[in-house]
Amino acid sequence: MLSGDSEIHPSRPQRGTMLERMRPNAKWLLLTGAALAISVGLASGVEKHPTTNNLPALKQPPAPVFTSIARESKSAGEVSDAFTSISALITPAVVRIQSERFGGSPAGLLTRGLRQFLEGDSSGEDAAEVAGGSGFLISEDGYIVTNNHVVEGADRITVMLYNRRSVEAAVVGRDPSTDVALLKIDGEKLPAIRFGDSDNTRVGEWVLAVGNPGFGSATQLDFTVTSGIISAKGRPLGVLDDETGTEYENFAIEDFLQTDAVINPGNSGGPLVNLKGEVIGVNAAIASSSGYNQGYAFAIPSNLVQRVVKDLIEHGHANRPLLGVSIQDVSQEDAEVYGLPEIAGVLIEDFPEEDSPARVAGLQRGDVIVQLGNQKVERVGQLQRLVAQHDPGANVAVRVIRYGQPVDVQITLAQAPLPAEEDRGARPRTPPGAGRLGIQIIELTGSVARQLGFERSGGALIANLVENGAAYRKGIRPHARILELNRQTVENARDAQAILRTMESGDIASFVLQEATGRVYIANVRVP
Repeated sequence: MLSGDSEIHPSRPQRGTMLERMRPNAKWLLLTGAALAISVGLASGVEKHPTTNNLPALKQPPAPVFTSIARESKSAGEVSDAFTSISALITPAVVRIQSERFGGSPAGLLTRGLRQFLEGDSSGEDAAEVAGGSGFLISEDGYIVTNNHVVEGADRITVMLYNRRSVEAAVVGRDPSTDVALLKIDGEKLPAIRFGDSDNTRVGEWVLAVGNPGFGSATQLDFTVTSGIISAKGRPLGVLDDETGTEYENFAIEDFLQTDAVINPGNSGGPLVNLKGEVIGVNAAIASSSGYNQGYAFAIPSNLVQRVVKDLIEHGHANRPLLGVSIQDVSQEDAEVYGLPEIAGVLIEDFPEEDSPARVAGLQRGDVIVQLGNQKVERVGQLQRLVAQHDPGANVAVRVIRYGQPVDVQITLAQAPLPAEEDRGARPRTPPGAGRLGIQIIELTGSVARQLGFERSGGALIANLVENGAAYRKGIRPHARILELNRQTVENARDAQAILRTMESGDIASFVLQEATGRVYIANVRVP
């Protein structure tokens, strides 16, 4: 397998928590989905880095018609005009993604003040866990790129388009070890954007980060656009998650673009674009001590993403080429011991399998890889990316330094183990009842009524809501009594549940609600 030397073995975090502390006194590293977190990792790539022109089965948008200003110095006004033009081009293609997982514990959704009264009293259905993020359309017929950690484990995925229309999305495929996922919605002539060549991106180049987080009705953050520069290339983050223990999880690449463009929770999966209006990265993570942007944001390079997308369309999973080595970056001491001309290259520590392609080709423990094809090799993440740009079965030329002497070999790359079926993505399922709206309905008993300050007991109570769920986004808040639902009087929780069970996706649930203060309000919620 092809893996970096890392002493960090992070466990899978709870949703919405910080992902990994990289080293003592370092920043915290977070993935930037609103409520989900997962590892970042390896992908396949192509030797000639394609634009979306080479992606199969895509109805691609035309190239941007405005001229790049990146090649020469311009006035502040011209830069501002470029930002305006790019924002107008990109934002219609950036979508909001809501992922829902059903079957959580009702008690886990209740406020602490209510739980003591409700032990054993859960007449309502389970509400959904809801996570959010961003994505972007890459074809006019509805292919959407986002992060795997935004949609992993979701039972239903809803996409909100630029015109505020919500549609259900199917998962074409997911690649956990690159943190890339591909969705598909039905549509024609949708606004879409094109990939650029991330290898040609330069440190110091201006970029825009675009997201569509939308954190609920009170704080809609549609289409956030921030600017910055490329701060670095080839960043290894050390956030691999091998909790599953599967061999597949070990094939990872960490070769991120770093930017100081502001990226915050909910922007995961949004595009990082250059001043040509091309996508050069997919926003994925931030390093932060507070959970919010502190100037260290990371994006998956577009060339990596394009290869994953191509594989997901053609196969439903990413095809992994396998070199078959355990490796680490070269240190100053390594350079002296192995006779290297400079402190650069990748040291072979071992061969995980007897039939490792590298071992079969004649490489040895202690060899230092300094070139693959016609590309100089300087670090682990770069080597992983260069290997990933080939298909399994391809022959690659590799040069190593063996105690001061160059050795050239030809290696036939093997096929890495394929992901388990559940890791490839499937069409989410739709549950019945209140769970689809993200609400928890219980009986308004006497003890609960006294606790909340209602003058009388009886009826159905919305005990709590999932933040960013359908009901939450329409302004419904916890601890409201349901007086009417779809113009029918609601006498108890069973009445409300029975009505909701008959409703289908796309129907509108019309609530008349009463707060403990006596205030009555109306909320009309479309069933996802």
